[in-house]
Amino acid sequence: MAQYAADVRDIKFVLFEQLDIDGLITTERFNDFSRDDIAMIVDEGYKLAREVFAPSNEPADREGCTIEDGKVTVPKVMREPWKAFIDGGWLGLAMNPKYGGQGAPDVLRKAVDDMFFGANISLNLGLLLTPSSGHLIEVFGTEALRKTYCEKMYTGVWSGTMCLTESGAGSDVGASKTKATKVDDHYLIEGEKIFITFGEHDLTENIVHCVLARVEGAPAGTKGLSLFCVPKFLPDANGKPGEFNNVVCAGIEHKMGINASPTCTMTFGANGPCKGWLLGDENRGMAAMFQMMNEARINVGMQGAALASAAMLEALRYAQERLQGSHIKDFKNADAPRTAIINHPDVRMMLMRQKAYCEGMRSMLMYTSYAFDREQAAKDEQEREPWSAVLDFLTPICKAYCTDMGFRVTEWALQCFGGYGYLKDYPAEQYMRDSKIASLYEGTNGIQALDLVGRKLGGRGGGNAKAVGKMVSKVAEKAAGHPRFGELGKALGVALARWGEVSKGLGAAAAGGNMLAPMLGATQYLGLCGDMLMASFLLEQALIADTALEKAGVDPADAKALLAAARTDAEVRFYDSKIKTARFFFANELPQLEAKARSVTSGDTSAMDIVWPELA
Repeated sequence: MAQYAADVRDIKFVLFEQLDIDGLITTERFNDFSRDDIAMIVDEGYKLAREVFAPSNEPADREGCTIEDGKVTVPKVMREPWKAFIDGGWLGLAMNPKYGGQGAPDVLRKAVDDMFFGANISLNLGLLLTPSSGHLIEVFGTEALRKTYCEKMYTGVWSGTMCLTESGAGSDVGASKTKATKVDDHYLIEGEKIFITFGEHDLTENIVHCVLARVEGAPAGTKGLSLFCVPKFLPDANGKPGEFNNVVCAGIEHKMGINASPTCTMTFGANGPCKGWLLGDENRGMAAMFQMMNEARINVGMQGAALASAAMLEALRYAQERLQGSHIKDFKNADAPRTAIINHPDVRMMLMRQKAYCEGMRSMLMYTSYAFDREQAAKDEQEREPWSAVLDFLTPICKAYCTDMGFRVTEWALQCFGGYGYLKDYPAEQYMRDSKIASLYEGTNGIQALDLVGRKLGGRGGGNAKAVGKMVSKVAEKAAGHPRFGELGKALGVALARWGEVSKGLGAAAAGGNMLAPMLGATQYLGLCGDMLMASFLLEQALIADTALEKAGVDPADAKALLAAARTDAEVRFYDSKIKTARFFFANELPQLEAKARSVTSGDTSAMDIVWPELA
């Protein structure tokens, strides 16, 4: 098994060359951080991911989790990396310093999560949910709840979960039957939740659940749900875990992937009173929970991209080492020496496709987190509004597009291994298994597409779409006037115009009362948006790379000199690859945007009109 690798150079490229990181760290909110601090944290994150997280990944997957008498045991090999992560202060990296966090930008947390997810996704899932659930308590809880829970959660003494899904409801969260009955200053919680990540485990002394439940007499649907803080053990007067709160794990799922992450069925109040404390107002639970869900959706997108990147780098390593067949120039010579499969055109196409999607997805995800940071750091509403608009529109795309395409990248990576990729001797099959869940949880990707079309497209009176269009337009215009990228700039402009046409058509259909067309076309529309954004981010990277080559004294227009320099200079090779990756995506992947546009605007209703046979 080869040692885990992450594309640290590309992560730093996005942070320091593509994003205006100086504009962020000079704001009052983040001015405690310098470029050197951020670079050091990325390097240390890679060291932890590579040397501590990654060695536990395969054995933890093989061992899995076990349950006995309601108590879950995670693989033993997970304990050391969990402790190292907590001891290193990584859990509260981007959280409030008032409660033990470090207050770093969220985009920095995404940069290191790119590596942590790639090294061991099962482990990082448990570590990621805790600060997010703690943040719910910080924002919506009373001061007493904040003092009791936040610091312990941000420092990893206690862990946390989010509990939404029920067996009879699934994605229809509003059908929740878990109930809450008010008693004095708290509520008694009764019900069952399923698919709860790290709902029960043996890595922390207490587990704090953020639970959606319905107070008696509340309205039906999501409008009647409230959010509660429900600890496994009730904190005593000294803030230590005290009385058991009747939160029980009834079972764990046996899954396709993420086997070292316990996915639990949790029961509340089945064997005695289970106390919960209201977060926010009654009947406003979904509004509060969306804070965590939106954070989680970008994180899930990063899961897809991170596993894709890890799989792609393994495929690249294998392709460079695996000798099979002769070089294309010698294909008629049976006696020709065997060549590395990276020299075969089809393998090169697969690797380039993986590279393009990995780098485009990383750029989009980190830009979205950067938009979140700029929104949080804004001095007033006028400064905040454009960032909020972009963040709203990109969030469902980050979640759905990056998990769909992330899975496809792991598939292409496995294909590079040939038959060996299907074996557990190599990591490709685990990356593929582990990545599939990301398109399913935190709202299936179909729901993300419906959210994009139904809410985000028309959000702010069309302001969300206008903000994104303006962002892409800037790149297209800059490239259109460039001596080497004029053709790509024009192509991006055409894609932008087509996106605008389709967007207006969907909006007009919905305004006219025809909701069927937007619903049938939602998934293809989200894919169309993702294709356009990928093209924009990759072209922006190519423009930056072109300038960097000129500054390095290499003429990007001199193909022969560029090739010679790329063979001996790693930085030239990196920047040259950025340009070639953008050109590859525009030539081979962006044309799919038009096919998706035609699908969305076709008016075809066959999926609704067909009469399916009833199966015995």
